[in-house]
Amino acid sequence: MKPISGTQPKRSDTAPLMTPTELRRRWRAGEEVALLDVREEGPYSLAHPFFAVSLPLSQIELRVLDLIPRFSAPIVVYDAGEGYAERAAKRISALGYTDVSILDGGLEAYRAVGEVFRDVNVPSKAFGELVEAIRHTPSLSANEVKALIETEPDLVVLDARRFEEYRTMSIPRGVSVPGGELAFRAREIAPAPGTTIIVNCAGRTRSIIGTQSLINAGLPNRIFALRNGTIGWTLAGHQVERGRTDRFLQRPGATYSTALASATQWAQRVGVPSLDRDMFDRFLAQANERTLYLLDVRTPEEYERGHPPGFASAPGGQLVQATDEWVAVRGSRLVLFDDDGVRARMAASWLIQMGWEAHIVGPDVIEPTEAGTPQPRRPAPVASGPAIDVGELIAHRNDWIVIDLARSPAYVAGHIPGAHFVLASRFTEDLPRLPGEGTIVLTSADGDEAWFALADAIASTPRKVAVLKGGTSAWTDSNQLLERDRHSWISQPDDVYKRPYEGTDNAAAAMQAYIDWELHLVAQLANDSVSNFHVV
Repeated sequence: MKPISGTQPKRSDTAPLMTPTELRRRWRAGEEVALLDVREEGPYSLAHPFFAVSLPLSQIELRVLDLIPRFSAPIVVYDAGEGYAERAAKRISALGYTDVSILDGGLEAYRAVGEVFRDVNVPSKAFGELVEAIRHTPSLSANEVKALIETEPDLVVLDARRFEEYRTMSIPRGVSVPGGELAFRAREIAPAPGTTIIVNCAGRTRSIIGTQSLINAGLPNRIFALRNGTIGWTLAGHQVERGRTDRFLQRPGATYSTALASATQWAQRVGVPSLDRDMFDRFLAQANERTLYLLDVRTPEEYERGHPPGFASAPGGQLVQATDEWVAVRGSRLVLFDDDGVRARMAASWLIQMGWEAHIVGPDVIEPTEAGTPQPRRPAPVASGPAIDVGELIAHRNDWIVIDLARSPAYVAGHIPGAHFVLASRFTEDLPRLPGEGTIVLTSADGDEAWFALADAIASTPRKVAVLKGGTSAWTDSNQLLERDRHSWISQPDDVYKRPYEGTDNAAAAMQAYIDWELHLVAQLANDSVSNFHVV
C-alpha cells in the first residue's frame, strides 16, 4: 500500500488505516497513541520508528493488557509487508480494544517521512546521548578508570545495571546499585565529599543518566561515568569479574534527610507534581478516558514485600532506561510510587524531560498493602479444542510431532525431547516444513500460549493439531526430563534480539558497532524531530 495524504482514515480489510504523517503529528502534539511493531524482536531491532514498541504477533495475548491498560486507547499496528498487521489488528480487537488501526504502507511508507532506528529501547538511549551532549556529563575512559581503581584508595565504583547483569560480569571494586537507587543511596556509600565516584553500566545510557542523576542531586564528589561501560572496558583489553554479589540494600540513615532535600529541590526545578489523595482518586476515575500507568520504582525485593494495589514493579533506573518495556501509549499519564520521596522524584524528573506526564505519590496517599509479585495480566485462554495430557503424550510418543512455542532462549534452556522450535507468527510458512505426518501437539511454558495459537495452527495446516494440557510445565511436573543438547529449528530463531552489551560472549565488532551507533543517535534524533525531549 502506498501512503495517503490527509487525516481521514481509509480502511484495510480488517481495520482503519492511519498514515505515517498523522502518526507523527500525534507524537508531536503529545496526543495518546501506541505504535506496535508486530514482527518478532529480531526484525524490529533492525529498523523501526522512534516510539514503536515491540509486541510480536505471537505474544499479543500474553503482554498487551499490561502494555496498554485502557481498552479505548488509540493503537496502531504495523509490519514490513509480512501480513502480520492485519492478523494482529483482529486479535487485539477481539480482546476488547476499540480503536485499532493499521499503519498505511507499513514500515516502508513510514521510512519515506521519518527516521527509522536500530536496536531496542531507542527513546531512552537517544535521550541519554542528548543528556550527555547538553549537560557535558563527565566521563573517563576505561584506561583512566582502571588506573584510578588500581591507585586511588578513596574511590567507589557503582554499577547502575540490574543486579542480574552485575552478577554476570562486573569491573573491579564494583558494587551493585541500580540506577534508580543512586541518588537515594550514594551519599551513604560515599559520605565523604572527597571520595571519587565512578558509575558504570554495560554501554553508555545508564552510566550517563546515573552520573548525571548524582550531579543533579547535588553530591559534592568528583563523579564520572565509565565511558562506554563494560563494553569499553572489554574492548580496552581489561578483565571483568564474574559472579560478584556485592549489593547495597540497606536504607540510608544519616544521609537520608540530605538526599530527600536535594531530590525535592531538583524535582521542583524540573516541575515534578506530587499527588494528594483527591488528585490520585481523580486520576483513577479518569483511567477509562486517559491511559494511566501505576509504577512502583523501588527495588523488586521491596515491591515483593509490599506495594500499593494496582502498581506494577518498575525499578526506577530500568524504567528510565527502557520505558517502552512498561509503557506503550505515548502521551499517557504515569504515576510513580516510592516510600522515601527520593527515588520517584528522580525517576519522574527524567521522564518529564523525556516528554512524559509523570507524577509522584507516596505512602501518605496510598499504602503498600499487597505483597508478592502478580502474574502478568492476560485474557483467560479459551481451552476448547483438541488436547492431550502428558500421560497420553508419553504413552503414544511416536504418534505426535511436538512443537514448542517458547521464546528461543527458553527453548535452548530445555524442551520436551524431540520438540521442534516454531514461532506462532510463522505457522503458514513453517508448519509445512515439519517432518512426518503425525498429529501436531502445541506446547508452551504453561500451555496458555498454545491455546491462544491453536486456531491459527489449525488454519495453517491440513494435519491434525492438539494442545498439550498444562504445557511444558506439566511435563516437568510429571518428573519428565527436558532435552538441552539437541535443537530442531523449524522457524528462524530471530524472536529475541541478542544485545551486544549483555552476557560475556559478545564479538568485539558487535560491541564496537553498538557504541558507534549510540554516538550517532543525537544527530538521528534531531533529524527525526518527534521526540519532544527537553533536557533541563
